Amino acid sequence: MRYLPLSDADRKAMLATIGVDRIEDLYADAPASALLKEPLDLPRYKSELEVERIFSHLSARNTPAGRVPFFIGSGAYRHHVPASVDHLIQRSEFLTSYTPYQPEISQGTLQTLFEFQTQVALLTGMDVANASMYDGSTATAEAVLMAHRLTKRRKALLSGGLHPHYAEVVQTVSRLAEDETIAMAPDVSGTEDVIASIDETVSCVVVQTPDFFGNLRDLTKIADACHRHGALLVAVFTEAVSLGLLTPPGAMGADIVVGEGQSIGNALNFGGPYVGLFATRHDYVRQMPGRLAGESVDADGRRSFVLTLSTREQHIRRDKATSNICTNSGLCALAFTIHLTLLGEAGLTRLARLNHANAVALAEMLERVPSVDVLNKSFFNEFTLRVRGDAAALVEKMAAKGVLAGVPVSRLLPKAGLDDLLLVASSETNTPEDRAAFVAALEGSL
Repeated sequence: MRYLPLSDADRKAMLATIGVDRIEDLYADAPASALLKEPLDLPRYKSELEVERIFSHLSARNTPAGRVPFFIGSGAYRHHVPASVDHLIQRSEFLTSYTPYQPEISQGTLQTLFEFQTQVALLTGMDVANASMYDGSTATAEAVLMAHRLTKRRKALLSGGLHPHYAEVVQTVSRLAEDETIAMAPDVSGTEDVIASIDETVSCVVVQTPDFFGNLRDLTKIADACHRHGALLVAVFTEAVSLGLLTPPGAMGADIVVGEGQSIGNALNFGGPYVGLFATRHDYVRQMPGRLAGESVDADGRRSFVLTLSTREQHIRRDKATSNICTNSGLCALAFTIHLTLLGEAGLTRLARLNHANAVALAEMLERVPSVDVLNKSFFNEFTLRVRGDAAALVEKMAAKGVLAGVPVSRLLPKAGLDDLLLVASSETNTPEDRAAFVAALEGSL
């Protein structure tokens, strides 16, 4: 039976105290489009044992990433995470600590956040980074809001190479804030003319590199054009390992750099939780959302750590806050920091080179397959294939042969007329045998 701790009389008394007649009145500010018209088509109740059976059955239908050759990317990537990372983050002082609401007694937590910020700033080529965001998509939306505050404008231009999920999150937040977004058409080749669309009404231009289709972008000219028109360049990435090999966005003139840090220290985890990275220039730090851990000295001159420039809704009036995000992804950020520390600069560079080499090896093999075209002129560890027929159907055929081949573009852009395109990612986890299995399954499925 359902667990209902309150009686009808209890609920009526609570509603009367609040000053509304019905529970539905509590949701008056929610958009009608976000409300369910009828209950979900789910069983009304099951026993605990029955629920366990149902979910065990569903789980058994999954094919884990490590069981078969795996080439899925599109914003979430399979990398090897050393066992030491998982061991260290499960130490009680890390696992049980939460956000530093009393920073003066959270020195260990603040120090790990300080180290995390330092690493992110170095990776992105920026002056300062915050203590993490929820994920790459929400970090992108926060970057757009930050650009609006800095420029006093309310229009964002979104590149056609931006991950569709990221674009959708930006558009949702912008719609609720009554800001304007201009989303350019999907740009498979990475040759769109972003600069022609920049004018004095644009607050920021959001460009991803490597982009959704795997293309590498030189942001220098776009950054120059943004600055000529008084706009900011928001550079986005979804594959953090790429920063170990590619020119950092800060070196190409980006004003805000955001992205997904899942690739370092964090497993796929069925889609989350992940860790958003956010970095910017020193001149803009007062408008940066989220937490910022700083270094100082205590009354005795000892090194210590503090929260600084805390313009969040828990610290000041809500309408003056730069962010209403209630927490940072602390444990995921810690895993990122531990893994990156174990790698070091040289290790990250070697890891990035291995990713690129594996992807190049796969692309060269696929170029010899009839009816398959590799569309990218440059890429890191992910590229786009044009195949004969429907890519989504091809993925299902290859899965039946024991190969998880990638992500059909139509899954994320269902109405773009790109049903014959397939995104393929190859990381350090792929072996020569995996690549051979991919080609064999592809040839047998076309």
